[in-house]
Amino acid sequence: MKETLRIIGVLTSVCLVCAFLLALVYSRAAEKIEVNQNQRLKTAIANLAPGAEKVEEVSLGDSTIFKLSDKKQKLIGYAFLAQGQGYQDKIAILAVIDVSFGKLSGIEILESSETPGLGGKIQETDFLKQFKQLPVNNGLECVKTEAQADGQIKAITGATVSSRAVVDTINKKLVVLKSEIKNLK
Repeated sequence: MKETLRIIGVLTSVCLVCAFLLALVYSRAAEKIEVNQNQRLKTAIANLAPGAEKVEEVSLGDSTIFKLSDKKQKLIGYAFLAQGQGYQDKIAILAVIDVSFGKLSGIEILESSETPGLGGKIQETDFLKQFKQLPVNNGLECVKTEAQADGQIKAITGATVSSRAVVDTINKKLVVLKSEIKNLK
């Protein structure tokens, strides 16, 4: 009995020390992680909207959007974050759309834990380039064959769930943002 209590005491002590060290490392790294995430977001916006000279963050209800303006302070579009459920876990997406909400400039996957080699291909150029200058007036549709019409995205073979998750996430966010943007103007 004494031996069992001793083992429990040692294991509890080790767990407490490890938990303390983990909390300490996290508290010291949290600020740097946030700075890096903000920098990645700024870089992604710059890549998707090269004409944007000014980026203004605006809160709309539960959403945050970024108003993009050119050198003459003319509004040229919006960037927005969207998050949806993929096959494995959440997928975080940054998308840039024109002022009329008619055409996507492009998207970037900011965070994904999809299966490498399958769902992970949503982060590859071949999939992402389908969203460049893509008309979205009638929403987006994920198809298994080559895209034949505006708004169609060819799903990744073997990763239809992940492909659909990206398309559905963007569609849902666009519906919400269209009404919120009208109220903003």
